Amino acid sequence: MPDPMTPNSPSAAALGVLISGRGSNLRAIADAVTAGEIPATVAIVVSNDAEAGGLALARERGIPTSVLRHRDFGTRADYDLALVAELRRHNVTLVCLAGFMRLLGPDFCAAFPDAILNIHPSLLPSFPGTHAQRQALEHGVKVSGATVHFVTPALDAGPIVAQAVVPVEDDDTEDTLSARILEAEHRLYPRAIRDVIHGEWQIGGRRVVFESPSRRV
Repeated sequence: MPDPMTPNSPSAAALGVLISGRGSNLRAIADAVTAGEIPATVAIVVSNDAEAGGLALARERGIPTSVLRHRDFGTRADYDLALVAELRRHNVTLVCLAGFMRLLGPDFCAAFPDAILNIHPSLLPSFPGTHAQRQALEHGVKVSGATVHFVTPALDAGPIVAQAVVPVEDDDTEDTLSARILEAEHRLYPRAIRDVIHGEWQIGGRRVVFESPSRRV
């Protein structure tokens, strides 16, 4: 018997963006917020790496930043609870992972139920985890792409919000395919965030159903 459709959505638009690297998806989100395409503010950018390039980007735009290094905490649960406390301090209601290279456990997911988004460089459920583009090439698929999904404690397994298809060319390398998928991510992620904020959606099983979704990619 399929899971019942259950409505849920964040009630306010204060984004907390988690990063570990250069922050290219953070840039896409911040640009969309500035342009009025996402009815939200970026309340805080948090990184587990003090050298992450996205921190400089956030500071240039006047966005508050915080560094919480996972190595400074004894357990994964301790780190997750510290992240929760920092996000709550900034009144975050929708968490957006943007190249955040840490798994989030049950305590974190329970603190923000159906309010944590991630973007992954494949058409999930194909090729979860790291090096998804390499996995796609090694498997010989003709199309790959990007997926925005809600985060659960299971790796890349939460309900799918939106997807964009990217053809795999015969002469693609991991770098060229990654670059084209990243371009699709930059278009897809802000639109998915906007749709989730609007609140006209329901979760049914492992997919998110929108009453009036915006055009994808």
